[in-house]
Amino acid sequence: MTAPVTVVPDAPSQKIAMTAPVTIAPADLAASPMTGNRWRVHFVMPGAYTLATLPKPKNTAVTVREVPAKHYAVLAYSGFNTESRIQQRTAELLAWVKAKNLSPIGAPQLSRYDPPWTLPMWRRNEIMVELPAP
Repeated sequence: MTAPVTVVPDAPSQKIAMTAPVTIAPADLAASPMTGNRWRVHFVMPGAYTLATLPKPKNTAVTVREVPAKHYAVLAYSGFNTESRIQQRTAELLAWVKAKNLSPIGAPQLSRYDPPWTLPMWRRNEIMVELPAP
């Protein structure tokens, strides 16, 4: 999979191979992966680019920004991302976080690592919740 982007106006598109993970999070920080109505989709860009050298998106609704390093608690799993599975895995992660006396920051996020045609048993998924720096 590739995402066409343009370096300068009227220049031909430059394709960048899709990278993993693709993460979705509710735009409303108080929402969960299952209750959000609007979503932020995060794509990880290849390490060969810097913010200055990354081609500009063709779509003006797409913004590119550098995200500082953060700390997360993560629960990895395989299979399909059904509503019930996401709820179950999110509850498991939040229970673990609570048992460790940690305080999550913001809403849980869902990360997917594989294209849609990947067989369920080989799909890599994660529920992530940000934590304060130790």
